Amino acid sequence: MVSRDKGRAAQFAKELGVARSASIDEVMADQNVDLVDLCVPNHAHAPLCERAADAGKHVLCTKPLSAYWGQGLPADASAEQVAATDRSIMFAAAIKDAELMVEACKRAGVQLFYGENWIFAPSIERAATLGASAKGVVLEMRGWESHSGSHASYARDWRHAGGGALLRLGAHPIGTMLWLKHREGLRLRGKPTRVASVTAEVTDLSRAAAGHACEVATGWTDVENWGMCVLNFDDGTRGTAYGSDNMLGGMQSHLTVLASDHRLECSLSPVDSLRSYAVNEGTFGDEYMMEKLSGQAGWSTPIPDELWCSGQQGLLQSVSDHLRNGERSDVDGELGLEVVRIIYAAYRSAAEGRRITLAD
Repeated sequence: MVSRDKGRAAQFAKELGVARSASIDEVMADQNVDLVDLCVPNHAHAPLCERAADAGKHVLCTKPLSAYWGQGLPADASAEQVAATDRSIMFAAAIKDAELMVEACKRAGVQLFYGENWIFAPSIERAATLGASAKGVVLEMRGWESHSGSHASYARDWRHAGGGALLRLGAHPIGTMLWLKHREGLRLRGKPTRVASVTAEVTDLSRAAAGHACEVATGWTDVENWGMCVLNFDDGTRGTAYGSDNMLGGMQSHLTVLASDHRLECSLSPVDSLRSYAVNEGTFGDEYMMEKLSGQAGWSTPIPDELWCSGQQGLLQSVSDHLRNGERSDVDGELGLEVVRIIYAAYRSAAEGRRITLAD
């Protein structure tokens, strides 16, 4: 357990039953530490990644690899000033930070792992194997992650989050689509298939509920609670990805793959291998059911092993296996950089009302 404040780290470690706590400086100097896992706010990703790489540590960074949080503005800039920044400036700043992270790890000869759990979900892994065994090409993908809104107050403004639902939720299907098409391109064309252009729309749909009954999260100050983008791949195929904070009844994470000779449906959440019904709230005591589910009454789908079904367990196992075997992962900083490039191109598209060509 690590923090800038060693005392707070020790207190939190005690609460969670973690055996060891340390300051950031101590971890960076510890020769027994091989990898640093960046579970920190978006604005801290780049500087901590560079510090870890310079110290010879491999890095695992959650999504998004980088974001725009006011780079280049005065330290006392208001949240409104950050949100009002031209989206092309946001685009350039977010990409610059991601590129710095990738280059720092390359320079130090360490790996930068991108923490995209969807890719390691059993349904996605099996779909990737089946697709690679087929003869056809993926023509269209549709992916989304939706729930009733983040619990965190910092998710509601640009200064802290760097974007809204498209960044927080849409990053999952976007990253997975990129990974699948990258591999398909190498297999069928001898080169990765990449996104050529992006079209998008974003908005805060919860504002339409003002004055009405509303159980989804509200209070979004300057970020979207719904975002959708269309990915135009350079082989002429398409991907549609969206993130939404407007869905009640728990988390829904899904990817549809429509290929020229097959179809694949990947359900990460909910998973209906177990269904429950309760007449009354609290029937199952304090048992956890699934992420973002607000109660136990009625029908629900308690996930037997959420960390496995959603890919977090597979992600950590993959990182461990690659380091132990001395192999490089393709779920890496380059993938994270491309996700950032696409999401901020999507924000530009939504703001400018036009298709954004990534070559520009």
